[in-house]
Formats: sequence, structure tokens, C-alpha cells
Amino acid sequence: MKRIGARGVLRSLLCATVAAGLVLTGPVVAHAAPSPSSVEDQIDKQWNQLEPVIEDYNDVHGKLLKLQKQQKDLTKTLAPLQKKVDSALGEVRVLAVDAYMQGPPSTLGAILSGDPNSLTEKLSLLEQLASNRQESIRDVVKLRDKYAADKQKVDALASEITTRDADLKQKKTAIEKKINSLQKLRIQAYGAAGASDGPYKTGPCPVEYTNDKGGRAAQRACDLVGLPYVFGSEGPNSYDCSGLTKAAWAAVGVHLEHYTKDQWKSGRSVSRSDLQPGDLVFYYSDVHHVAIYIGGGMVVHAPHTGDHVRMATIDRGPIAGYRRPG
Repeated sequence: MKRIGARGVLRSLLCATVAAGLVLTGPVVAHAAPSPSSVEDQIDKQWNQLEPVIEDYNDVHGKLLKLQKQQKDLTKTLAPLQKKVDSALGEVRVLAVDAYMQGPPSTLGAILSGDPNSLTEKLSLLEQLASNRQESIRDVVKLRDKYAADKQKVDALASEITTRDADLKQKKTAIEKKINSLQKLRIQAYGAAGASDGPYKTGPCPVEYTNDKGGRAAQRACDLVGLPYVFGSEGPNSYDCSGLTKAAWAAVGVHLEHYTKDQWKSGRSVSRSDLQPGDLVFYYSDVHHVAIYIGGGMVVHAPHTGDHVRMATIDRGPIAGYRRPG
């Protein structure tokens, strides 16, 4: 009886332990891994919030680089002008000293006599000498003053833009952190290889080839298919969306700014029915994404971080409009 009682007690303890475990831990539930489509939806939503900030950074940083170049150019221009002015003024000083020490024959006696009237005449002569010399460098002084005023304006604007650029660099750090979190989402759905395992080219690229500037720009974009997306980059080893379209059109001698909104303002508007290879396709109401048309209802674009330059259907997102550079 005692042995049975002990077994009963042991059985009771085991049952109680199992029951307690179920209460504490709960039943085991299998969690399904996030589907690729759900992850892509999250990425698209977050990326569409990030890309406008990235494009603003491209715009401000591009302006800063231009201003810094203007500062260097103006400094180079001012240096020889200032040198000419300093040299001319130095010659004026030498003439003044010589005139004071020797004077022309008509005034030498007056200088030596110490006559106050003659001294006044001598000073007038010196003023005339200086005036004549300054007249000969008047244009140089005028040009120097113009460039100095221009540089002052550029310096003031550069100071303002530098502040904005520094602010955007801080935002850039925040963007990079968000990008890392997006990449982790991609890895959850696709594994460490990322979402770009699929073919970058889904067919001939460009779909329609034309031997004009637009066709050659489209061909250049196709040549860059497979290179990684890096925001703020315009090549040669990586690109973001506006960096890609800039590089494609630069290959045919057409300059575009590295900023979607500036690219939106360049060239002329075209309708969808008039699209030709090389035309730019803009997406979303704030035109923060751009692709290049390659014919056949297809585009080449740099989608977002973790992805690569690739072909896609033109209706990959809400279209804001179409522009033809050049």
C-alpha cells in the first residue's frame, strides 16, 4: 500500500508539473515565416517615405558642391586681379615718394624754399600722379570689386547650404539605419542572398532600339543592369534612381541633375502614347522615383537598397508623368 501510495504521489506530482508547464508556457504555436509579398509591401511603404529624403539630400549636396566650385573659381579669378591692383598701388607709392624727394624742376625750388604755397602745389602734384595711375587701373579695380561682391554672395549662400547639408547628413544616418532594418526584412523573406536573386533582365534590353540619343541613353541604362543600388550614388559601380538616369543621359552628352524634381523640370513633357526609348518615367505624386523607358512597356530603374538596377514593367507604381530630356 505504501508503494502504491508513493507511485500515486509521484504520478500526481508529474501531472501537476506538466499542467503547470502548460499554464506557464502555453501551448506551442507554429509561426509562419513572412511571405515575400508581405515583406515587399512593407519595404515599398517604408521606402516611399525614405526616397524623398534621399532625393532632397541629393539636391542639397549637389548645390553645395557647385557652390564650393564657384568659391574656388572666384578665388582663382580674384587672386591675379588683386595682385595687379596691389602692384599698381605700389607703383603709385613709389612715384609719390620720388616726387616728394626730388620733384619736377618747376617745384624743386619751392620744395627747397619751404614756401607753404609751394608745398600745397607739391601735394597737388602728388595727388595728380596718384589719380592718373589709379585711372589706368580703374577697370581692374572695378572688375576685382565685382568678383569680390559675387564671392561674398556665394560665401553667404554656401554657409546656408552647408548648414542644410549637415542637417541632411544626420538624416542620412537615420536613413541608413532604416535601410538596414529593411534589409533584415528582405533576408527574412528571401534569405541572405536578398530579393535580387531573380533575373535582372527579363528579356532583350532595350526592348526597342533606336539609334538616336534616347535610344543610346536607354542602351547605356541596360548596360548598367545588375549593378547594386546605393542611395546618393551616380556610378560607376552603383546607382540610385536619379543617379542611373543621369548617367544614362550623360553617356549621350545630355546633362541631368542628380535630383528627380530637377529631372522632372528638364526636357519636355510627352504622353504615354508618344513614349520612346530614353524617355524618363516618374512615379508618385511628389515624383520621388524615376526610371528610363526602354520600349515595349518596360523600364530600367534602380529600385531601392538591397536590390540592383533591373528591368521592370512601366506600371511598377503610380505614374506621375513622362519627360524627354535633350
